[in-house]
Amino acid sequence: MARIRHLFISPGHNYFGHHGQPPGEHPIVEVEAVECVAGRGLRGDRFFDFKDDYKGQITFFAWETLEAMRRELGLHEAPAAATRRNVITEGLDLNALIGREFELQGVRFFGVEECRPCYWMNRAFGDERVEAWLRGRGGLRARILTSGWLRRDTAT
Repeated sequence: MARIRHLFISPGHNYFGHHGQPPGEHPIVEVEAVECVAGRGLRGDRFFDFKDDYKGQITFFAWETLEAMRRELGLHEAPAAATRRNVITEGLDLNALIGREFELQGVRFFGVEECRPCYWMNRAFGDERVEAWLRGRGGLRARILTSGWLRRDTAT
């Protein structure tokens, strides 16, 4: 059974478009629910209406991956928000959803590609090993096919 453990949005880009510059200082806001708008993104998020047919209208990250990284790299206090992904899921094989339609809480998505980790992940987590460790398990970029709401599961 797939669960949503965390939902995040951010009003601005801290890393995207900042190559060679310091990161931005926009807050990462954890929310209880988020509105998914088909073809546009998450209302209130930095990538909402970013560009037509954008492949990263919503991003997902596996709770199991975060837990494994915490254990294996000794980053026991690593916050879920540092992933810079919108939805932290539990019980969902995100890599298996690449190239497929799927549904979560009544909203339909199309899994486009892996969220490939970059050097900014090292900065976000404060550890130079993170980018390499996350290769192949950096999450999922998806398009939103139907509008609706996602809600954090309260039994986390």
